[in-house]
Amino acid sequence: MTIDVKLAINRGDFSLNFDFSIPSQGVTAIFGPSGCGKTSLLRMIAGLDHIPNAYLNINGQCWQDGQYFLAPHKRSIGYVFQEPSLFSHLTIQQNLEYGLKRLKTKSSLISLTSTIELLAIGHLLTRKPQQLSGGEQQRVAIARALVTSPDILLLDEPLAALDHVLKEEILPYLESLQDTLDIPILYVSHSRNEVARLADHLLLLKAGRIEASGSVNQLFARLDLDLAHDSATETLISAVVVKHDDDFQLSHLHFSGGCFYVTRSPLAVGSHARLQIFARDVSITLEKQSNTSILNIFPAQIDKMVSEGNTQITLRLIIGNIPVLARITRKSTHDLGLHQGKAVFAQIKSVALLS
Repeated sequence: MTIDVKLAINRGDFSLNFDFSIPSQGVTAIFGPSGCGKTSLLRMIAGLDHIPNAYLNINGQCWQDGQYFLAPHKRSIGYVFQEPSLFSHLTIQQNLEYGLKRLKTKSSLISLTSTIELLAIGHLLTRKPQQLSGGEQQRVAIARALVTSPDILLLDEPLAALDHVLKEEILPYLESLQDTLDIPILYVSHSRNEVARLADHLLLLKAGRIEASGSVNQLFARLDLDLAHDSATETLISAVVVKHDDDFQLSHLHFSGGCFYVTRSPLAVGSHARLQIFARDVSITLEKQSNTSILNIFPAQIDKMVSEGNTQITLRLIIGNIPVLARITRKSTHDLGLHQGKAVFAQIKSVALLS
């Protein structure tokens, strides 16, 4: 099943032109700079903005087509804005129960009790919103959206108003939604870190257009996109936990190119994990080094090379069948005689386990 969208807006200096299909499973991040149309797209899906002649189909249910327009209150959505927008005169329990009123005769996808446990807000139920931190308020807002049993969850930069500490507090709860909910989640963001941690699929917007759409792993490694040329350019790799080494407190994670050694993870053997590798943490050698402290060294082939100004080069390497980006100096490229198709070894100095 898919989410299918077509819309066109032309209002002088503001225009949008979207035509895409995305999976109706997992988390799709809608990513791009301010003003590229992220929030406008979400509001169109919610029915808050009626765009003439647009088309919207959610899992085979037509919500808009030509003159047909399903009213917002009839769309089964959960919407979480940048600000929590809780009712200040109600307790947290009453805020959640207000959301339940929308259920009518439909059974809840996730019970109120389960939602409270999932987002760890049980100790907050008797408080008023103004007695909560920003992160706690946003967790309550997400809970209120979930108890309506939506067919789709829309998150419009839910962490934008939070400082770094509160963002790190709430991100694990957002990650847990992926494992618990069997509904599509559209997550608007302009944060690479949030996209890297949460998204399965990526819809990349630029100047009111769809620049690219695909799995987050694939798009982060494409050299034809701006994502690959940022100072924080990274690669995401899906791997499986195959072993824990208690003597050295390491976990072994397998992927098609071999086995990564990372700081011991609490994940069980057999669990799927996402690894993050920054391009600046990948170095190149022509022979496999033995007398080195670097644990993760893999045979690779140079697939593509792109200049980054006058001093650096971004390499797209293929390790197994996985693309991995490396950022090295032009001098190193010259001294090693690197070129497209050359066999090398990638030395990965640091690996982060995201989930």
